[in-house]
Amino acid sequence: METGCLFLCLEVRKSNVFEAVKQAVPTRQAAEFYGIQVGRNGMVCCPFHDDKHPSMKVDRRFHCFGCQADGDVIDFTARLFGLNKKEAALKLAEDFSVSFDAKGHDPPRRRPVKRKISEELRYRQAEQKCFRVLCDYLHLLERWEKEYAPHTPEEAWNPLFVEALQKKPYTEYLLDILLSGGMEERACVVAEYGKEVRKIEQRISEFTASHPAGRHERSRSLSAGTER
Repeated sequence: METGCLFLCLEVRKSNVFEAVKQAVPTRQAAEFYGIQVGRNGMVCCPFHDDKHPSMKVDRRFHCFGCQADGDVIDFTARLFGLNKKEAALKLAEDFSVSFDAKGHDPPRRRPVKRKISEELRYRQAEQKCFRVLCDYLHLLERWEKEYAPHTPEEAWNPLFVEALQKKPYTEYLLDILLSGGMEERACVVAEYGKEVRKIEQRISEFTASHPAGRHERSRSLSAGTER
């Protein structure tokens, strides 16, 4: 009886790390910490299958509507890094400085866990970012093409309209490759245009910061000109 009670107590103490991590770290926070882009609505491109459009919801738990992957933050981290649940819980506790009560006993020995994201996951994240940035840029170019188009032959061309004409066809071409190209073609786009994508991301960020009025800016300037 005493042996059984001792065994039960030790099992409860060991489980403390699992409970502490689950309470302290939502899956969404872990996903962002490990480099996965999370949308405002909590949707992400699932890292567990070849996901072109965000199909996974991350919040306290996670669920993919594409491949049906589901679970808590420990399950998510275990699958992401190829760990068992105990290793994943200990990794989360270390990465997020989560303390757990061992009640006088030494905490379980920590086996070395993989700290580097696998090459496959690293590539998938890079491809997802490349696709997201190019999509955002294409939407911006389409907007500029409409909003800043000259209304008369004599009107000077706005630089944003010129940029839309120059960049839109090639941006569409790259997105087509990322959507329907083979693995080698997509990898070439990610490898060759990685720096360019970072520049585009910066370009979008700078434009958004300097044009808070956004899509209504053009209509306001036109109506102001009409009033004058």
